[in-house]
Amino acid sequence: MIHVRTRLTADFTVISNALAQRRGSAVTVGVAAYIASLPDGSPVTITALCEHFSEGEILVSRALRELEAAGYLERRRERMPTGQVRTRTYFYDVPRGEGPDDPPEPPRPRPAVREATPRREAAPAYGPEETESRAPTLADADPKAVAVLTALRRVDPRLVLSAQEAARLAPAVAEWLAAGVGPREITELLTVRLPDRFRARPASVLAFRLRETPLPAPPPFPLPPNVERPAALPFQTCDGCERAFRAPVPGHCRSCRERFGEERLRAAG
Repeated sequence: MIHVRTRLTADFTVISNALAQRRGSAVTVGVAAYIASLPDGSPVTITALCEHFSEGEILVSRALRELEAAGYLERRRERMPTGQVRTRTYFYDVPRGEGPDDPPEPPRPRPAVREATPRREAAPAYGPEETESRAPTLADADPKAVAVLTALRRVDPRLVLSAQEAARLAPAVAEWLAAGVGPREITELLTVRLPDRFRARPASVLAFRLRETPLPAPPPFPLPPNVERPAALPFQTCDGCERAFRAPVPGHCRSCRERFGEERLRAAG
């Protein structure tokens, strides 16, 4: 290989050889190079990265976890002077702790007097510096959708979901139920041909299937139940040829009426 070098004076990013030549997933190196090229304040949520890359949520999420484990990426929950909690994502040119310009640790807030110990908060999701919103709970979820999700482990013991994961997936399952798909069909769609080994949490695999599987076409619109149909006329016996025909009152059939009408015309003529 021979390099054709061009001296760049704008629109370029400097990354270390240790990161660019990192062994393992090419997706991880590509995500790292892309994040390094973004200006401060840019969103780096999984949704934002998936809009840029063609890889799906599972591969992008795994790349972010690998970068965090290697020390290139760090998430911090910081409380603002207004009391709001925000998530800040730091990206390091060299692994965290090896560079001289690492940002200082934020001061830990002192617990209130009425609390014996500070509450332990869940790890934040990857995201821009936004105000934290309340996570969904099982109390807000559709009970039928939650029942479908919790019963999946009976089909595949690996599909064990936490309460928070079930609450997060329940709206998508509820949408399937509202579209007319039964619990048995939903279970089959979520469990058929699963990989032998999961590379992500079972909840991520289920979220991918719920998002990528198209909803079925709506059922045909049923006819109104009170449609009035014309009543059938009763059978009568023709007075001329004794043939059965339908009419409201006894008399002659059409053939006899036509025949008798021609004979009357001949007699009158």
